[in-house]
Amino acid sequence: MPTEQKNTNPHTPMMQQYLRIKSQHPDTLVFYRMGDFYELFFDDARKAAELLDITLTSRGKSAGDPIPMAGLPHHAAEGYVARLIKQGESVVFCEQVGDPATSKGPVERKVMRVVTPGTVTDEAL
Repeated sequence: MPTEQKNTNPHTPMMQQYLRIKSQHPDTLVFYRMGDFYELFFDDARKAAELLDITLTSRGKSAGDPIPMAGLPHHAAEGYVARLIKQGESVVFCEQVGDPATSKGPVERKVMRVVTPGTVTDEAL
């Protein structure tokens, strides 16, 4: 008789997706698209809140502890990225590529752009 399998992962499917992407880009700040906002989590959120003087809050829990989160409107992202680049930080843009209306589970997201101090050629940044 098969035993019932329980999901022992303490994270939601969305957070599991974020953590997979973050593990592929450990030395960058991951701007994770959530609707009209980019959200940053855990250490990225703490760092962005400090460097950009934005609010550090929380979203959900991990192992019983609140998950640190900072967010910014997607339409204002370039200005924030310019400030981060000037401070020597690199940023990964993780965009929603799936349709939230038809998605079963978390909306599909992919890394669409990586911006580093060494790759910036746009004078606006």
